[in-house]
Amino acid sequence: MRDIKKILVATDFSECSDEAFRYALSLARKLQARILLIHVINEPVDLRGFYVPHLSFEKLEEEILEGARKMMDKFCRRHIQDFEDYETAIVAGIPYDVIISKSQDAGADMVVMGTHGRKGLDHMLFGSTAEKVVRRSSIPVLTIRTAE
Repeated sequence: MRDIKKILVATDFSECSDEAFRYALSLARKLQARILLIHVINEPVDLRGFYVPHLSFEKLEEEILEGARKMMDKFCRRHIQDFEDYETAIVAGIPYDVIISKSQDAGADMVVMGTHGRKGLDHMLFGSTAEKVVRRSSIPVLTIRTAE
């Protein structure tokens, strides 16, 4: 088994992600590993070419990014009090693509993420980011599913 020195943790700021982060933080403490905490802003639908009154896409993107930064700051204040070996990133894109490429670019040894455990039609319509990461990642992926 290879050493785990960097753990990428993907969060969507849900309770499920909070639980996954607690696992990742515990692992990082025990293994003396660094955490890369990322949040992916899902690419918005491109409405250019349609008439949408009083809407600036640049302004909308700025507001979404600023909101994500505030949520990340709040998340870190709430969950990371006495752990200093971490960095954060907020990236726009398709979540599973970004998680996989960011883990490769950062040289992560493991990905930790929550899964909502959607079933039936919800799963068929929305798919599962965690499932896509598990299937396509070249490094181990630990998924945490919270009890409902």
